[in-house]
This record gives sequence, structure tokens and C-alpha cells, in this order.
Amino acid sequence: MGREFVGKTVRSISLLVLALASMVASGQAQAKPNHLGGQTSPYLKRAVSQPVDWYPWSAEAFKRAIELDRPILLDVGAVWCPWCSLMDRDTYTKFATAEYINHHFVPIKVDFDAAPDLVAQLQRAQAILNLPAGLPLTSFITPDGKLYFGGGYLPAEHKAHKLSFREAAEEALKRYADKSKIAEESFQLEIVQGR
Repeated sequence: MGREFVGKTVRSISLLVLALASMVASGQAQAKPNHLGGQTSPYLKRAVSQPVDWYPWSAEAFKRAIELDRPILLDVGAVWCPWCSLMDRDTYTKFATAEYINHHFVPIKVDFDAAPDLVAQLQRAQAILNLPAGLPLTSFITPDGKLYFGGGYLPAEHKAHKLSFREAAEEALKRYADKSKIAEESFQLEIVQGR
């Protein structure tokens, strides 16, 4: 009975070690660096280790969106904004959500304090389209720079009358598929020309 117990214990420990090694390996594969490395903005630096494949605002990001024919998910926030921190923690650090974002969007992250001209234009555009325009600012943009849907803080789970991030993202994808509606109900961002 002693040897049998020791044998089962060793097998159980071995299986546990293999399972943990597998979890660590898959976590490392999902945690590959995004495109924010080398950014100086505190808000962007904080997101470098997030599993979302964030780009900074750049021609490269728009080029990627055109190549993939995917809408852009634009997150504007600030390190001093508690709702931005909450959305980062509850939404953008979740591997399942990051995988969904990386599969359906080209995600761009912008620091509110570092891009005042862009932020002013985004807030004006969202207000014109009757969309929330505070912080965080969550915008969905076509690869050619038309803002067509957006929100503010989007919780990880549906709350009362507030869409969850996933519900808003699914609505954005549905609207993106209807190009004629985007032509009617969107706002061409001027600042996109200079990216």
C-alpha cells in the first residue's frame, strides 16, 4: 500500500506539473508583445503587456486595417481616469476578449493627454453622431477613417441599460458589414489624413 500510494502521488504530481507547464506555455504564447513598445506615453506604456494587439495611432495601423478589411477599435484614455483603468483591467486584460478583439478588429490605443487635436475631433464626431464622448472614449472607425459607432465606458458584462464591451463590439461589426449605412451615418475624421 505504501508503494502504491507513492506511485499515485508521483503520477498526480507529474500530471499537475505538465498541466501547469501547458498553462504557462499557452499564456506566454498569448502574451506576445503588442505594438506599443517604445511609446513614451504613460497610458500606452501601461498597456504594453495587455494581450490586445494594440497599435499606437499610426499609418501602420490603418494600413493593417485596410489589408485585413477590418474596422478599427480605438480606445482613448488617460492614466488619471478611473473608468479607463477599470475598462483596461476588466476588459482588455482578459485573454478571451483580447482574442476576440485581435480576430475582428485592428486595435489602436491613444493617450488623451498626448493627442489633444485627435481627441477633440473624436469627441466632436461622437457628439455629432449622438454617441457618448467622455472618457474612456471607445470608437469604431473604418479603415479609411470614418467614425461610425462608439461609446464611453463599456463594462465587461451587461449592466442595467449599459451595453457590455462584447455587445458593443458585435454591434460595431454588424454595422461595419452594412457599407451603405456607414456612408449615411458616419463622420469622416480629418486628422486621419495625416496619421
